[in-house]
Amino acid sequence: MLRRLLERPCSLALLVGCQFAFVAYFSLGGFRNLTALFGRSAGPAVDYSRTHDVYANLSRVGGGTGNGNGPAATPDPARPLPFCPQRSPFLVGPLAVSFSRAPSLEQIRALNPGVRRGGRYRPPQCESRSRTAVIVPHRNREGHLGHLLYYLHPFLQRQQLHYGIYVVHQAGNCTFNRAKLLNVGVKEALKDEDWDCLFLHDVDLIPENDHNLYTCDPWNPKHASVAMNKFGYSLPYPQYFGGVSALTPDQYMKINGFPNEYWGWGGEDDDIATRVRLAGMKISRPPVSIGHYKMVKHKSDKGNEENPHRFDLLVRTQRTWTQDGMNSLSYALLARELLPLYTNLTADIGCDPRARARPGAAPGAPPGAAGASRFRQEMLRKAPREDLPALPPLSLSLSPPRRGDNNGSAAAPRREGTVTVTATARGGNQSVASALP
Repeated sequence: MLRRLLERPCSLALLVGCQFAFVAYFSLGGFRNLTALFGRSAGPAVDYSRTHDVYANLSRVGGGTGNGNGPAATPDPARPLPFCPQRSPFLVGPLAVSFSRAPSLEQIRALNPGVRRGGRYRPPQCESRSRTAVIVPHRNREGHLGHLLYYLHPFLQRQQLHYGIYVVHQAGNCTFNRAKLLNVGVKEALKDEDWDCLFLHDVDLIPENDHNLYTCDPWNPKHASVAMNKFGYSLPYPQYFGGVSALTPDQYMKINGFPNEYWGWGGEDDDIATRVRLAGMKISRPPVSIGHYKMVKHKSDKGNEENPHRFDLLVRTQRTWTQDGMNSLSYALLARELLPLYTNLTADIGCDPRARARPGAAPGAPPGAAGASRFRQEMLRKAPREDLPALPPLSLSLSPPRRGDNNGSAAAPRREGTVTVTATARGGNQSVASALP
């Protein structure tokens, strides 16, 4: 049968065509693409035993020509600046990161004289090729914030970026909501400037290699913190999107921002990875050898306990992602302060509606305990019918009814409006496009 099949001209032509495509694919780098499907390439070899001080020769960055060739005259304001090189000449590779002592904000400010109020910087001798906003959710982590600012400012200056750092502080004592704070930061940052790239950055992660560029992939959202010391400098699972990520404003609105319903630790990064897939995009990453991050050791935070509802929310992501995000964001901006090293945004984002006490529930009882108790009492009051055959005992698992979304925010000086979003479905993939007010 195979012999007769090969004797047909069309079958022979198809076989020759497949062989030609196979050879062309591997000749044009197809093998690298193939290995990327089954495992992440480690990338170029990097020796992290030989590290550099992030502040070494930093004065050359602020006073050089922009190409690493030494000092230059003050640029003429009447003439436009040339673009910075595609790759900064000031990069040194692996950086020495230590948390033995926490520097004061005054010390960090003295070490970074080129940083303007609000945490803004732009290269003095050339026009940066990227405008990056770094957005950091924060509450009661002043020590971690000091470490991040100490390393991040010179790190970004070495990359010759035009950047700004925004720290979004959650007011009050309600459960921490990282993803909602990032939505607030994105919305407020885009009011200031037309940023090209949004870097969403945990406060306790420090980059260890300045070749890990804080610029966006124009095609897909980027996950930058590929290799953390917490996970043995490897990616914990393929769809992991936590820690440090980067999106263009268009990509951010295409996934409808981040979810607002994840109160407490865990779940929101997996939700975001699902949104990326549903919006028809993929996650891009730097090589593992470049995306190294060191985490500041700390104990679990009070008010940021593990989210017991995260798995229920993840199951519903495919149905709810077009309704939960930037188009449903509600908050009160209490303060906007242009501090020497960053822009501080203090926001009231409300409280978790599921955390409120339920009638009949004992203090400290798990969610749904009151409902289960009422159900049991109702069943015990009903006498069994004698005409029915005996049945084996049933095991019931009850979930508490979800209350209406009431964030419980107190009155505040300014209540932000809702962003208008248009959702379209095409071939099973949904995309969300929106414009900020």
